[in-house]
Amino acid sequence: MRGNGRFVYDFDEPSGGGRELLGGKGVGLAEMTQLGIPVPAGFTVTTDACREYMRNGKTLPSGLEEEIANHLHALEEKTGKRFGDPENPLLVSVRSGAAISMPGMMDTILNLGLNDEAVEGLAAGTGNRRFAYDSYRRLIQMYGEVVDGIDAERFEQALRALKEERNVKQDVELTADDLEELVRGFKQIYEDEIGRPFPQDAGEQLSRAVRAVFDSWETPRAQVYRRANRIADDLGTAVNVVQMVFGNKGAKSGTGVAFTRDPSTGEQGLYGEFLADAQGEDVVAGIRTPERLEAMKRDLGDTFDELLGTMRRLEEHYRDVQDIEFTVEDGRLYLLQTRSAKRTATAALKAAVSMVDESLITREEAVARIDPGQLDQLLHPMIDPDAKVEVAARGLNASPGAACGKVVLDADTAEERGKAGQDVILVRWETTPDDIHGLIQAAGILTAHGGMTSHAAVVARGMGKPCVAGCEGLTINIDARTLTIGGQKLSEGDVITIDGGTGRVIVGSVDLVPPQINEDFETILDWADDLRRLKVRANADTPEDAAKAREFGAQGIGLCRTEHMFMAEDRLPVVREMIMASGEDERRAALDRLLPHQQGDFEGIFEAMAGLPVTIRLLDPPLHEFLPPLEEAKDERMRERIRALQESNPMLGTRGCRLGLLWPEIYEMQVRAIIRAAEAVEKRTGEAPLVEIMHPLVGFAEELHRLRAITLATANEESESVEYLVGTMIELPRACIRADEIAEHADFFSFGTNDLTQTALGFSRDDAEGKFLTRYLEDGVLERNPFETLDRSGVGDLMRIAVERGRGAKEGIKLGICGEHGGEPDSIAFCHGLGLDYVSCSPYRVPLARLAAAQAALKESGVEAVSAGG
Repeated sequence: MRGNGRFVYDFDEPSGGGRELLGGKGVGLAEMTQLGIPVPAGFTVTTDACREYMRNGKTLPSGLEEEIANHLHALEEKTGKRFGDPENPLLVSVRSGAAISMPGMMDTILNLGLNDEAVEGLAAGTGNRRFAYDSYRRLIQMYGEVVDGIDAERFEQALRALKEERNVKQDVELTADDLEELVRGFKQIYEDEIGRPFPQDAGEQLSRAVRAVFDSWETPRAQVYRRANRIADDLGTAVNVVQMVFGNKGAKSGTGVAFTRDPSTGEQGLYGEFLADAQGEDVVAGIRTPERLEAMKRDLGDTFDELLGTMRRLEEHYRDVQDIEFTVEDGRLYLLQTRSAKRTATAALKAAVSMVDESLITREEAVARIDPGQLDQLLHPMIDPDAKVEVAARGLNASPGAACGKVVLDADTAEERGKAGQDVILVRWETTPDDIHGLIQAAGILTAHGGMTSHAAVVARGMGKPCVAGCEGLTINIDARTLTIGGQKLSEGDVITIDGGTGRVIVGSVDLVPPQINEDFETILDWADDLRRLKVRANADTPEDAAKAREFGAQGIGLCRTEHMFMAEDRLPVVREMIMASGEDERRAALDRLLPHQQGDFEGIFEAMAGLPVTIRLLDPPLHEFLPPLEEAKDERMRERIRALQESNPMLGTRGCRLGLLWPEIYEMQVRAIIRAAEAVEKRTGEAPLVEIMHPLVGFAEELHRLRAITLATANEESESVEYLVGTMIELPRACIRADEIAEHADFFSFGTNDLTQTALGFSRDDAEGKFLTRYLEDGVLERNPFETLDRSGVGDLMRIAVERGRGAKEGIKLGICGEHGGEPDSIAFCHGLGLDYVSCSPYRVPLARLAAAQAALKESGVEAVSAGG
């Protein structure tokens, strides 16, 4: 819908549409204007216009150009300048701004309105010819790249050649005459590439620039970013047309980026970067290495103090950490953007806890605004403090965590090798938004150029990947596929280690250790525990996994897979004897030898989880999985047995509860081991484990009826004092639909959503993810991978039916989920809404699940996270 029948709003007029209409950048500029913060004048073309442009086959909506012209005229009246005027030209920037922040993914063009005549008028009006031609050459390059798709390297080569010819290193060392010569060269590049001269009509420049920003919503890099961050494709971007303010007018001018708190640590204090005599793109693109923000005090003390005061006001107004872009023109401060800052998990937790202590936000708001997925960052490895390392080079500690991997020198190779399961470090002069697909797959990023707010740094922090930026000891020969780090020559494929927390770069591999959970982490999770209804368990098959799960706050084990215990080196020969047995007696003899091993396994897990529930799934996979491949069989007898057990589709064959019904002695042995282990642990520790025995792959009530009888009879033979529950894993569509019948024989249900997704969708996970599923996601057939995020409308409906019918037949039946979806935030929210009792996930995802469960409860009560825009 078109907001109030309009497509364009000035910054100083109300729109009523918020960030969904104006985009994050537009709504920030409007709010700052209303707060009286110094913002250049301008207007926003809404996301409605972008969506209509896309629907109309990339044709501007009717009336839009007239609206833009009217608002441009009002901007001329405010500034006393005229767009395209040869004597007193109004220059504008055109900037993207989506409702949800997508840093660097879409396009910006500065200095629109300059042409061969206006550049002379700008020079005369400012008395600064160098500044005028510097602005013009920037326009030609940005316009050529963004609007007409000219390779940026064409312009960069010309700039490098001129600097070499003049024997200077920095752009700022070029004179006005040099820049005038560069403008002539850039115009020639433009004409050679496009076949026509650079446009001299300011109106044409603006119209084509608006279209280009709309088009940037559909660039491959933006699409990849949206898929990675689960941003809807139909939101569109707004376009902000802003009066140019100039940081490239000399020593009393400059541009910078500032954060109200450190985006890596969350600590209060000064954090940001400043470049004197520069425009904004120089900082974020990493073109020149900037100075620390404090450098402003040297020449711009009063402006620096004004900036600090403005930063405090903005953080108090938005009640969140702000990421601010600003320009200083001849000593006067202008803010170009404010948005909720992208930050590491450490910083997010520290800032949230501190803001509660400062009474800026409530505990509920603090819990709601932490991204559960970010908590994984805190569980990433770090370099072992005891490891002896030789630091080859150092850069800026741009994103924390450590990574070790093989060097790759381009994003395509990083994507290819990363998807193949290799750990790779993407090494670049500097990254650009077009590298996003490689950044996603890389274990870490190392760049030679750029600062703490460069593209690589910002994106790495958002993804939770280690990054070292601006490493001066790094040189790259892209043609030879080699690099030099601190004087050591390496080739693509050699191993390096980077430490994003300290900026160290080390040649070779280094031992990594898991990090320690800090006090802020514990505080947020303690608050989350007070708010959530869902319990959180862990999937754990060993005492070590169980202990780690409990350390992370697990409230029990939701899935202990017994088949993993059978694969141990000292047990596999006995398991094979059991499978090869000629009859029940031989089979029971082998099982009797396995029983002490199983009992020992269970005792270790029960001790680690003393006083908490432990759900043990009886043997699930088909027996042939424990035998060698046919070609490796030692004798004909084994080959015959392998052939006899082979099935066309073993996933739907003789596995799960079908094994227990065909060979009940297998499940009897496992039940004996469970009961004996529980009794032994209770005697040793005085704490009785809460045992839950789970039968897999039940589809018919009669299956569970018979297996329950076997379980009860076997358990009662062993002990009359051990308490236990008997239930089933719900992983077949029929089990969901007939849940009322199955519930008559079950004390609990646990949804095995990995297999339920396969059986409901008719997808073989291994085949789907390796073949057509990637294409489905790229082409929009599916929005999400159903093996990562629960398919609510299909699998979710089956679960809903099972819950309703199961509880209808047995009101107090315990319900949980133990598939991988139990550790995914959106799926956890669905389970909360469904009324499950618990979710279960891998030990390292337990903190994430605790937080996501609390956020599901908060959302139900109307408290949601603050969304960041920009």
